[in-house]
Amino acid sequence: MSDLPPETFRVIYRDEWLVVLDKPSGLLAVPGRGPDLHDCLSSRVQAVFPEARVVHRLDRDTSGAIVMALDAEVHRILSKQFADRTVEKRYIAVVRGSLDADEGTIDLPMRKDFDRPPRHRIDLVLGKPATTCWRVLDRSADRCRLELRPITGRSHQIRLHLATIGNPILGDNLYADQQSRLISPRLLLHAERLSLAHPANLEPITWEIACPF
Repeated sequence: MSDLPPETFRVIYRDEWLVVLDKPSGLLAVPGRGPDLHDCLSSRVQAVFPEARVVHRLDRDTSGAIVMALDAEVHRILSKQFADRTVEKRYIAVVRGSLDADEGTIDLPMRKDFDRPPRHRIDLVLGKPATTCWRVLDRSADRCRLELRPITGRSHQIRLHLATIGNPILGDNLYADQQSRLISPRLLLHAERLSLAHPANLEPITWEIACPF
């Protein structure tokens, strides 16, 4: 259960078609299984905007921009944009270690790890395609700050991809080694930018939320 008070959520944009929110780290995007996992961003928003509908998700420990539709037709339009991969998503992460290049692409198929839920795993045979583009923003002695653009939208994709290449996200309690996990009290992954075609006129619209770390 989240430690945040149940009325907490921050709207960064709202019109008659959609609402964009700044999801805090530590709060589920949608309800989980079990009575202690009912508190989530979507239920808090729906208590104020009952018509709000979930379009996409962020991991519980990821912060940043998330959009909800305010009617069924807008939900259909936005969901199709996500399915067609026309939505631009940009994340910021701080990872352990260094990377040899300044930018690159991780192309590793993945699937659920049925032996260790809720984890996912790389599977070159049975996995679904998953692609993440990365670029180094800053380097220090033991870590790097990265800009990330997931081309696909698999659950845990960024976290698993970075851990697999040997650069786990600091504070990641699922995929990082113990030392990397303990460096930060939260997962250092933030959805900084979200761009899509507005459902009313299909004109491009972008929201940015400054990275809190």
